[in-house]
Amino acid sequence: MSFAENLKKLPGISHLAAVNLLDKEESVVATIENKAGSQGSLAVYNHLAQTYGSINLEAAKKGLEIFAEHTDDARLHAGKHPNIDRLLAIESGAPALRVKHVFAV
Repeated sequence: MSFAENLKKLPGISHLAAVNLLDKEESVVATIENKAGSQGSLAVYNHLAQTYGSINLEAAKKGLEIFAEHTDDARLHAGKHPNIDRLLAIESGAPALRVKHVFAV
């Protein structure tokens, strides 16, 4: 399945302005905003947070499946897809991240 096909199965994100990704010290390490170019990533991370409670190893593996062909591209071109690179890092042993939702007003 392609990323576009996988995306259609994920919950909507119209209620979100962004998600903040927090490390174990509760510092924001990344923000994924609800804007063109990052809405797909926002939908994936929102789904992973709802399903797994955090971006842990299991969530990272599932996220890499959802990103489909973009995961292959990210493996070949480090830095091109930072939201996928983050999942690859967790898959390789980096610590899990907590997700904090920022709701649209």
